[in-house]
Amino acid sequence: MQALRVATHNIHKGFSVFKRRLVIHELRERLRTLGADILFLQEVHGTHDRHAVRYSDWPGTPQYEFLADSVWSDFVYGKNAIYDAGHHGNAILSRYPIVRWDNQDVSDHRFERRGLLHCEIRPPDWDEPLHCVCVHLGLLGRGRSRQLELLRQRIERLVPRQAPLVVAGDFNDWRYRAAQELAHPLDLHEVFELAKGAPARSFPAALPLAALDRIYVRGLQVRNVQVHHGGAWARMSDHAVLSATLMRS
Repeated sequence: MQALRVATHNIHKGFSVFKRRLVIHELRERLRTLGADILFLQEVHGTHDRHAVRYSDWPGTPQYEFLADSVWSDFVYGKNAIYDAGHHGNAILSRYPIVRWDNQDVSDHRFERRGLLHCEIRPPDWDEPLHCVCVHLGLLGRGRSRQLELLRQRIERLVPRQAPLVVAGDFNDWRYRAAQELAHPLDLHEVFELAKGAPARSFPAALPLAALDRIYVRGLQVRNVQVHHGGAWARMSDHAVLSATLMRS
């Protein structure tokens, strides 16, 4: 069975840490080095009129389309936060056809807009689609618990138990509540816990201390995992990149 490589990254809206530099062009080149078939991205700008005026090298297309370019033929974007200058949200980029997608609003309050970007992808020679959910959960514990419950309900309602599933993104889960509130009830497994015994530290990217980013799977075997941080990656965002190579069970 063909291996599937996935990666997740909070791209910080295409800016370096503290938003000192626009790094979206360098980020595109770095993401290509991952060799990922599917990318789960958070904090992705759809549009931003003021940035487009301020930065001469601001992309002429939405960030998700600019990053996908000629490498990831299919992409979907979930618009979450909308403001006068533009909007941002989550995105999934795929080398393989995306046959269905939806973005569910799970915002806990109007000052922090969040969504669950869910799509079905058809890898070659797979007998059923791969379900992918890209998440970026809230900063407050009560809101995250509610969002995890909505995510659990969505998966129970729309993803068959035998279907392969990947849930990835920035969980902002300082207290590791996702294991009890999401993973255990749904028989999901975090890839770094399977391979290394504990979730990967991914924040801050220069010297990761907190395991905020996760990749959960069901119906898939984990071949290897990697945290991409430090060096050039630390200049891309305040979050490290997580990647995993998966096989169909």
